Amino acid sequence: MNLKNVNWSAFQRKNGKKGIRNKILVIYTVECSKFVAEEIVRKMDDSEVEVIGFEGCTDNEYAIRLLISLIRHPNVGGILAVGLGCEYVQPERLAKIAEEEGKEAAWFYIQDLGGSGKSISHGLEILGEIKEKIKLVPKVPMSMEDLVIGAECGGSDYTSGLAGNVVVGHFFDWLISNNGTAIFEEILEAIGLDDLLVRRAVNEEVAKDIKYTYDKALKYCKQVRQYSVSPGNFAGGLTTIEEKSMGAVVKSGSKPIQGVLKVGQGVPNKGLWLLDSTPDPYWMQFGISNPNDNEGLMDLISCGSHITFLVTGRGNVVGSAISPVIKITGNSGTYERMNEDMDFDAGKVLSGIATQEEVKMELAQLVIDVASGSMSKSEKLGHKEYYIPYKYQDKNVSRTCDHY
Repeated sequence: MNLKNVNWSAFQRKNGKKGIRNKILVIYTVECSKFVAEEIVRKMDDSEVEVIGFEGCTDNEYAIRLLISLIRHPNVGGILAVGLGCEYVQPERLAKIAEEEGKEAAWFYIQDLGGSGKSISHGLEILGEIKEKIKLVPKVPMSMEDLVIGAECGGSDYTSGLAGNVVVGHFFDWLISNNGTAIFEEILEAIGLDDLLVRRAVNEEVAKDIKYTYDKALKYCKQVRQYSVSPGNFAGGLTTIEEKSMGAVVKSGSKPIQGVLKVGQGVPNKGLWLLDSTPDPYWMQFGISNPNDNEGLMDLISCGSHITFLVTGRGNVVGSAISPVIKITGNSGTYERMNEDMDFDAGKVLSGIATQEEVKMELAQLVIDVASGSMSKSEKLGHKEYYIPYKYQDKNVSRTCDHY
Protein backbone atom coordinates (compact mmCIF):
# COMPACT_ATOMS: atom_id res chain seq x y z
CA MET A 1 0.00 0.00 0.00
CA ASN A 2 1.21 3.53 -0.84
CA LEU A 3 0.71 5.17 2.55
CA LYS A 4 1.23 8.69 1.27
CA ASN A 5 -2.10 8.42 -0.61
CA VAL A 6 -4.09 7.14 2.37
CA ASN A 7 -6.99 9.34 3.52
CA TRP A 8 -9.00 9.35 6.73
CA SER A 9 -11.90 11.37 8.11
CA ALA A 10 -11.11 14.58 10.00
CA PHE A 11 -12.98 17.45 11.68
CA GLN A 12 -13.21 20.55 9.50
CA ARG A 13 -12.71 23.77 11.46
CA LYS A 14 -14.16 27.08 10.30
CA ASN A 15 -10.65 28.57 10.09
CA GLY A 16 -9.77 26.02 7.41
CA LYS A 17 -7.73 23.65 9.58
CA LYS A 18 -8.43 19.94 10.03
CA GLY A 19 -8.42 18.15 13.39
CA ILE A 20 -8.01 14.47 14.23
CA ARG A 21 -9.87 14.81 17.55
CA ASN A 22 -12.92 16.85 18.62
CA LYS A 23 -11.98 17.93 22.14
CA ILE A 24 -13.75 20.23 24.56
CA LEU A 25 -11.35 22.09 26.84
CA VAL A 26 -12.37 23.16 30.34
CA ILE A 27 -9.84 25.89 31.11
CA TYR A 28 -9.21 27.21 34.60
CA THR A 29 -7.68 30.67 34.58
CA VAL A 30 -6.12 30.58 38.04
CA GLU A 31 -5.23 27.96 40.67
CA CYS A 32 -8.26 29.06 42.70
CA SER A 33 -10.66 27.82 40.00
CA LYS A 34 -8.80 24.59 39.30
CA PHE A 35 -10.87 22.41 41.66
CA VAL A 36 -14.17 23.46 40.12
CA ALA A 37 -12.86 22.91 36.59
CA GLU A 38 -11.52 19.46 37.48
CA GLU A 39 -14.78 18.48 39.19
CA ILE A 40 -16.78 19.50 36.13
CA VAL A 41 -14.60 17.28 33.94
CA ARG A 42 -14.62 14.41 36.44
CA LYS A 43 -18.40 14.39 36.72
CA MET A 44 -18.83 14.79 32.96
CA ASP A 45 -16.79 11.59 32.55
CA ASP A 46 -16.20 11.98 28.83
CA SER A 47 -12.89 11.09 27.17
CA GLU A 48 -13.25 14.03 24.78
CA VAL A 49 -13.53 16.58 27.62
CA GLU A 50 -10.17 17.75 28.96
CA VAL A 51 -9.06 20.15 31.69
CA ILE A 52 -6.10 22.47 31.29
CA GLY A 53 -5.20 25.77 32.89
CA PHE A 54 -2.77 28.30 34.26
CA GLU A 55 -2.13 28.56 37.98
CA GLY A 56 -0.86 32.14 38.27
CA CYS A 57 -3.07 35.13 39.00
CA THR A 58 -0.58 37.74 37.73
CA ASP A 59 0.22 38.69 34.15
CA ASN A 60 2.35 36.33 32.05
CA GLU A 61 2.19 36.90 28.28
CA TYR A 62 3.84 33.54 27.58
CA ALA A 63 1.14 31.57 29.42
CA ILE A 64 -1.67 33.53 27.78
CA ARG A 65 -0.12 32.99 24.37
CA LEU A 66 0.09 29.26 25.03
CA LEU A 67 -3.54 29.07 26.21
CA ILE A 68 -4.73 30.96 23.13
CA SER A 69 -2.77 28.66 20.82
CA LEU A 70 -4.37 25.61 22.47
CA ILE A 71 -7.84 27.12 22.04
CA ARG A 72 -7.05 27.57 18.35
CA HIS A 73 -5.69 24.05 17.97
CA PRO A 74 -7.46 22.04 15.24
CA ASN A 75 -8.08 19.12 17.63
CA VAL A 76 -10.27 21.41 19.79
CA GLY A 77 -13.94 21.95 18.97
CA GLY A 78 -15.07 24.00 21.97
CA ILE A 79 -14.08 25.47 25.33
CA LEU A 80 -15.49 26.37 28.73
CA ALA A 81 -13.35 28.91 30.59
CA VAL A 82 -13.72 28.87 34.39
CA GLY A 83 -12.42 31.78 36.45
CA LEU A 84 -12.61 32.78 40.08
CA GLY A 85 -13.01 36.50 39.44
CA CYS A 86 -9.80 38.19 40.61
CA GLU A 87 -7.16 36.87 38.21
CA TYR A 88 -5.41 38.51 35.27
CA VAL A 89 -6.32 35.83 32.70
CA GLN A 90 -9.94 36.63 31.91
CA PRO A 91 -12.21 33.75 30.86
CA GLU A 92 -14.55 35.98 28.87
CA ARG A 93 -11.73 36.99 26.54
CA LEU A 94 -10.61 33.38 26.08
CA ALA A 95 -14.18 32.46 25.13
CA LYS A 96 -14.32 35.37 22.68
CA ILE A 97 -11.13 34.15 20.96
CA ALA A 98 -12.67 30.70 20.61
CA GLU A 99 -15.82 32.20 19.11
CA GLU A 100 -13.72 34.21 16.64
CA GLU A 101 -12.21 30.88 15.56
CA GLY A 102 -15.72 29.54 14.93
CA LYS A 103 -15.67 27.24 17.97
CA GLU A 104 -18.29 26.69 20.66
CA ALA A 105 -17.42 28.65 23.80
CA ALA A 106 -18.72 29.67 27.20
CA TRP A 107 -17.32 31.14 30.41
CA PHE A 108 -18.20 32.10 33.96
CA TYR A 109 -16.77 33.37 37.26
CA ILE A 110 -17.23 31.23 40.35
CA GLN A 111 -17.71 34.34 42.47
CA ASP A 112 -20.65 35.42 40.30
CA LEU A 113 -22.38 32.04 40.56
CA GLY A 114 -22.07 31.82 44.32
CA GLY A 115 -19.51 29.09 44.95
CA SER A 116 -18.26 25.63 44.04
CA GLY A 117 -21.44 23.55 43.95
CA LYS A 118 -23.44 26.00 41.84
CA SER A 119 -20.49 26.49 39.50
CA ILE A 120 -20.01 22.75 38.99
CA SER A 121 -23.70 22.26 38.20
CA HIS A 122 -23.67 25.21 35.82
CA GLY A 123 -20.52 23.96 34.13
CA LEU A 124 -22.00 20.50 33.57
CA GLU A 125 -25.10 22.01 31.98
CA ILE A 126 -22.99 24.16 29.64
CA LEU A 127 -20.75 21.25 28.68
CA GLY A 128 -23.75 19.17 27.73
CA GLU A 129 -24.87 21.92 25.35
CA ILE A 130 -21.39 22.33 23.84
CA LYS A 131 -21.05 18.59 23.36
CA GLU A 132 -24.28 18.43 21.35
CA LYS A 133 -23.24 21.37 19.18
CA ILE A 134 -19.78 20.04 18.27
CA LYS A 135 -21.36 16.81 17.04
CA LEU A 136 -22.37 18.91 14.04
CA VAL A 137 -18.77 19.70 13.04
CA PRO A 138 -18.46 18.52 9.42
CA LYS A 139 -16.10 15.70 8.45
CA VAL A 140 -13.67 15.95 5.53
CA PRO A 141 -10.87 13.80 4.09
CA MET A 142 -7.40 14.29 5.56
CA SER A 143 -4.01 12.92 4.50
CA MET A 144 -0.33 13.04 5.39
CA GLU A 145 -0.08 16.39 3.61
CA ASP A 146 -2.35 17.92 6.26
CA LEU A 147 -0.51 16.50 9.27
CA VAL A 148 1.74 18.39 11.66
CA ILE A 149 3.77 16.09 13.91
CA GLY A 150 6.08 17.19 16.74
CA ALA A 151 8.84 15.22 18.44
CA GLU A 152 10.86 15.36 21.63
CA CYS A 153 12.90 13.01 23.80
CA GLY A 154 12.49 12.03 27.44
CA GLY A 155 14.33 9.50 29.55
CA SER A 156 16.96 8.79 26.90
CA ASP A 157 19.37 5.88 27.03
CA TYR A 158 22.03 4.57 24.65
CA THR A 159 19.36 3.16 22.29
CA SER A 160 17.73 6.57 21.76
CA GLY A 161 20.45 7.74 19.41
CA LEU A 162 20.81 4.33 17.78
CA ALA A 163 17.19 3.40 17.12
CA GLY A 164 14.42 5.45 18.79
CA ASN A 165 15.33 8.91 17.51
CA VAL A 166 16.70 7.41 14.31
CA VAL A 167 13.34 6.00 13.20
CA VAL A 168 11.70 9.36 13.94
CA GLY A 169 14.33 11.10 11.78
CA HIS A 170 13.69 8.69 8.91
CA PHE A 171 9.93 9.12 9.33
CA PHE A 172 10.26 12.93 9.33
CA ASP A 173 12.25 12.76 6.09
CA TRP A 174 9.51 10.58 4.58
CA LEU A 175 6.70 12.83 5.91
CA ILE A 176 8.31 15.99 4.52
CA SER A 177 8.99 14.30 1.17
CA ASN A 178 5.23 13.70 1.07
CA ASN A 179 4.49 17.38 1.74
CA GLY A 180 3.83 17.00 5.47
CA THR A 181 5.13 19.10 8.36
CA ALA A 182 7.40 18.18 11.28
CA ILE A 183 8.57 20.07 14.36
CA PHE A 184 11.49 19.08 16.59
CA GLU A 185 12.63 20.80 19.74
CA GLU A 186 15.06 20.58 22.66
CA ILE A 187 17.74 22.99 21.53
CA LEU A 188 19.18 22.44 25.03
CA GLU A 189 19.96 18.94 23.81
CA ALA A 190 21.88 20.17 20.79
CA ILE A 191 24.93 21.38 22.70
CA GLY A 192 28.01 20.98 20.52
CA LEU A 193 26.03 20.62 17.28
CA ASP A 194 25.46 24.23 16.24
CA ASP A 195 27.45 23.90 13.01
CA LEU A 196 25.45 20.83 12.00
CA LEU A 197 22.12 22.61 12.52
CA VAL A 198 23.19 25.88 10.91
CA ARG A 199 24.35 24.05 7.76
CA ARG A 200 20.82 22.69 7.33
CA ALA A 201 19.17 26.12 7.33
CA VAL A 202 17.08 26.76 4.22
CA ASN A 203 18.62 30.25 3.83
CA GLU A 204 20.99 32.71 5.49
CA GLU A 205 18.27 34.35 7.59
CA VAL A 206 17.22 31.02 9.06
CA ALA A 207 20.89 30.18 9.68
CA LYS A 208 21.20 33.35 11.79
CA ASP A 209 18.04 32.45 13.72
CA ILE A 210 19.34 28.94 14.45
CA LYS A 211 22.69 30.31 15.59
CA TYR A 212 20.99 32.84 17.85
CA THR A 213 18.76 30.12 19.29
CA TYR A 214 21.73 27.83 19.92
CA ASP A 215 23.87 30.55 21.53
CA LYS A 216 20.97 31.56 23.76
CA ALA A 217 20.48 27.94 24.86
CA LEU A 218 24.16 27.51 25.65
CA LYS A 219 24.17 30.74 27.66
CA TYR A 220 21.05 29.61 29.47
CA CYS A 221 22.65 26.30 30.45
CA LYS A 222 25.68 28.14 31.81
CA GLN A 223 23.51 30.60 33.74
CA VAL A 224 21.39 27.96 35.43
CA ARG A 225 24.50 25.76 35.82
CA GLN A 226 22.78 22.72 34.39
CA TYR A 227 22.84 20.98 31.02
CA SER A 228 19.99 18.79 29.81
CA VAL A 229 21.48 15.51 30.92
CA SER A 230 20.33 13.57 33.97
CA PRO A 231 21.27 10.69 36.29
CA GLY A 232 18.76 8.56 34.40
CA ASN A 233 20.62 9.25 31.15
CA PHE A 234 23.88 8.16 32.75
CA ALA A 235 22.23 5.02 34.11
CA GLY A 236 21.01 4.33 30.57
CA GLY A 237 24.55 4.36 29.17
CA LEU A 238 25.01 7.99 28.07
CA THR A 239 28.14 9.75 29.30
CA THR A 240 28.15 13.40 28.14
CA ILE A 241 25.77 16.12 26.93
CA GLU A 242 27.51 15.99 23.53
CA GLU A 243 26.77 12.28 23.24
CA LYS A 244 23.16 12.85 24.22
CA SER A 245 22.95 15.75 21.77
CA MET A 246 23.94 13.58 18.83
CA GLY A 247 21.15 11.16 19.67
CA ALA A 248 18.60 13.92 20.27
CA VAL A 249 19.24 15.86 17.06
CA VAL A 250 19.08 12.77 14.84
CA LYS A 251 15.30 12.74 15.37
CA SER A 252 15.12 15.81 13.11
CA GLY A 253 16.18 13.74 10.11
CA SER A 254 18.14 15.31 7.29
CA LYS A 255 15.79 17.76 5.56
CA PRO A 256 16.46 21.53 5.43
CA ILE A 257 15.25 23.50 8.45
CA GLN A 258 12.64 26.02 7.33
CA GLY A 259 12.88 28.25 10.37
CA VAL A 260 12.72 28.64 14.15
CA LEU A 261 9.34 28.69 15.89
CA LYS A 262 8.47 30.16 19.26
CA VAL A 263 5.96 28.55 21.61
CA GLY A 264 2.42 29.24 20.40
CA GLN A 265 3.51 30.14 16.88
CA GLY A 266 1.93 28.10 14.10
CA VAL A 267 4.01 26.79 11.22
CA PRO A 268 4.00 29.35 8.35
CA ASN A 269 4.48 26.67 5.70
CA LYS A 270 5.23 22.99 5.28
CA GLY A 271 8.55 21.28 5.99
CA LEU A 272 10.84 20.86 9.01
CA TRP A 273 10.85 23.41 11.85
CA LEU A 274 12.94 23.87 14.99
CA LEU A 275 10.98 24.89 18.11
CA ASP A 276 12.74 27.21 20.54
CA SER A 277 11.28 27.11 24.06
CA THR A 278 14.26 28.56 25.95
CA PRO A 279 13.49 31.81 27.81
CA ASP A 280 14.96 34.82 26.06
CA PRO A 281 18.19 36.19 27.57
CA TYR A 282 16.82 39.50 28.82
CA TRP A 283 14.58 37.59 31.23
CA MET A 284 16.56 34.44 31.95
CA GLN A 285 15.73 34.44 35.63
CA PHE A 286 12.00 34.02 34.96
CA GLY A 287 11.02 30.53 33.87
CA ILE A 288 12.94 27.29 33.53
CA SER A 289 13.03 25.87 30.03
CA ASN A 290 11.07 22.61 29.73
CA PRO A 291 11.11 21.59 33.41
CA ASN A 292 9.42 18.30 32.44
CA ASP A 293 8.36 16.34 29.38
CA ASN A 294 4.76 17.50 29.65
CA GLU A 295 5.71 21.12 29.05
CA GLY A 296 7.74 20.10 26.03
CA LEU A 297 4.76 18.23 24.62
CA MET A 298 2.46 21.20 25.22
CA ASP A 299 4.95 23.49 23.48
CA LEU A 300 4.87 21.26 20.40
CA ILE A 301 1.08 21.09 20.52
CA SER A 302 0.86 24.88 20.84
CA CYS A 303 2.49 25.11 17.40
CA GLY A 304 -0.25 22.96 15.89
CA SER A 305 1.03 19.39 16.23
CA HIS A 306 -1.84 16.97 15.62
CA ILE A 307 0.26 14.13 17.07
CA THR A 308 3.42 14.20 19.16
CA PHE A 309 6.21 11.64 19.40
CA LEU A 310 7.91 11.09 22.75
CA VAL A 311 11.10 9.09 22.27
CA THR A 312 12.26 7.41 25.48
CA GLY A 313 14.82 4.68 25.87
CA ARG A 314 14.13 4.17 29.57
CA GLY A 315 10.35 4.46 29.29
CA ASN A 316 7.65 7.00 30.05
CA VAL A 317 3.94 6.89 30.85
CA VAL A 318 2.60 10.36 30.02
CA GLY A 319 0.04 11.48 27.49
CA SER A 320 -1.49 14.82 26.60
CA ALA A 321 -4.71 16.72 27.07
CA ILE A 322 -5.08 17.70 23.41
CA SER A 323 -3.02 15.70 20.91
CA PRO A 324 -2.32 11.95 21.00
CA VAL A 325 1.18 11.06 22.20
CA ILE A 326 2.95 8.15 20.50
CA LYS A 327 5.70 6.88 22.79
CA ILE A 328 8.62 5.34 20.93
CA THR A 329 11.54 3.41 22.38
CA GLY A 330 14.69 2.01 20.82
CA ASN A 331 15.04 -0.37 23.75
CA SER A 332 13.08 -3.58 23.16
CA GLY A 333 13.49 -4.51 26.82
CA THR A 334 11.77 -1.27 27.82
CA TYR A 335 9.01 -1.94 25.32
CA GLU A 336 8.38 -5.42 26.73
CA ARG A 337 8.56 -4.27 30.34
CA MET A 338 6.30 -1.22 29.83
CA ASN A 339 4.13 -2.53 27.02
CA GLU A 340 0.91 -1.09 28.43
CA ASP A 341 2.39 2.42 28.05
CA MET A 342 4.82 2.23 25.13
CA ASP A 343 3.36 2.45 21.62
CA PHE A 344 6.25 1.53 19.35
CA ASP A 345 9.36 -0.65 19.49
CA ALA A 346 12.13 0.70 17.27
CA GLY A 347 14.61 -1.66 18.93
CA LYS A 348 13.80 -4.29 16.31
CA VAL A 349 16.41 -2.60 14.14
CA LEU A 350 19.14 -3.24 16.72
CA SER A 351 18.21 -6.91 17.07
CA GLY A 352 18.05 -7.40 13.30
CA ILE A 353 14.37 -8.31 13.27
CA ALA A 354 13.54 -5.43 10.92
CA THR A 355 15.29 -2.92 8.67
CA GLN A 356 15.20 0.85 9.09
CA GLU A 357 12.86 1.07 6.09
CA GLU A 358 10.47 -1.50 7.54
CA VAL A 359 10.39 0.18 10.94
CA LYS A 360 9.87 3.60 9.37
CA MET A 361 6.84 2.40 7.40
CA GLU A 362 5.49 0.57 10.45
CA LEU A 363 5.62 3.87 12.33
CA ALA A 364 3.90 5.62 9.41
CA GLN A 365 1.06 3.08 9.59
CA LEU A 366 0.71 3.67 13.35
CA VAL A 367 0.49 7.42 12.73
CA ILE A 368 -2.27 6.85 10.17
CA ASP A 369 -4.14 4.58 12.59
CA VAL A 370 -4.00 7.16 15.41
CA ALA A 371 -4.89 10.03 13.08
CA SER A 372 -7.85 7.94 11.89
CA GLY A 373 -9.18 7.66 15.44
CA SER A 374 -7.41 4.68 17.01
CA MET A 375 -6.31 5.49 20.53
CA SER A 376 -2.67 5.71 21.52
CA LYS A 377 -1.66 3.80 24.66
CA SER A 378 -1.84 6.94 26.81
CA GLU A 379 -5.32 7.74 25.49
CA LYS A 380 -6.54 4.24 26.35
CA LEU A 381 -5.19 4.62 29.89
CA GLY A 382 -6.73 8.06 30.34
CA HIS A 383 -3.49 10.07 30.54
CA LYS A 384 -4.27 13.77 29.99
CA GLU A 385 -1.20 15.57 31.29
CA TYR A 386 -0.36 19.21 30.57
CA TYR A 387 1.93 21.86 32.03
CA ILE A 388 1.82 25.64 31.54
CA PRO A 389 4.50 27.52 33.54
CA TYR A 390 5.44 31.11 34.11
CA LYS A 391 8.01 31.97 31.46
CA TYR A 392 9.18 34.94 29.44
CA GLN A 393 9.80 34.35 25.75
CA ASP A 394 9.05 37.07 23.29
CA LYS A 395 11.79 37.68 20.71
CA ASN A 396 10.63 37.67 17.07
CA VAL A 397 7.17 36.31 17.94
CA SER A 398 4.08 37.55 16.17
CA ARG A 399 2.09 39.19 18.96
CA THR A 400 -0.57 36.53 19.44
CA CYS A 401 -1.92 38.32 22.50
CA ASP A 402 -2.01 41.91 21.25
CA HIS A 403 -5.80 41.74 21.10
CA TYR A 404 -6.20 39.96 24.42
